[in-house]
Amino acid sequence: VQLQASGGGLVQAGGSLRLSCAASGRTFSGYGMGWFRQAPGKDREFVAAISWNGGNTYYADSVKGRFTISRDNAKNTVYLQMNSLKPEDTAVYYCAPRVRYSGSYLALHEYDYWGQGTLVTVSS
Repeated sequence: VQLQASGGGLVQAGGSLRLSCAASGRTFSGYGMGWFRQAPGKDREFVAAISWNGGNTYYADSVKGRFTISRDNAKNTVYLQMNSLKPEDTAVYYCAPRVRYSGSYLALHEYDYWGQGTLVTVSS
């Protein structure tokens, strides 16, 4: 099972990026999916999550209104559209399926099969 995040890069504050997370080796169409990020020297934190059919979405307060999570189960891919980017959004972004439902969708331990992240750098 491999998850590959892509679409990161360097962007000026106020700009936009669209991240993609493609899964190979296994389908995750029946799983909720989440995006997390980790800034240098900080813990990995929740960014957004989406239910298996895309009917429900959840966002961290820090990105609400600026980021949009979506998915295409036919392509086994999850997306994160990021608008109005801020320097504090700078981080490595990771996606993962939610494989446990013991607590909150915000919790890191609910997710597994972390793949390579993609670096987003927002300059001021």
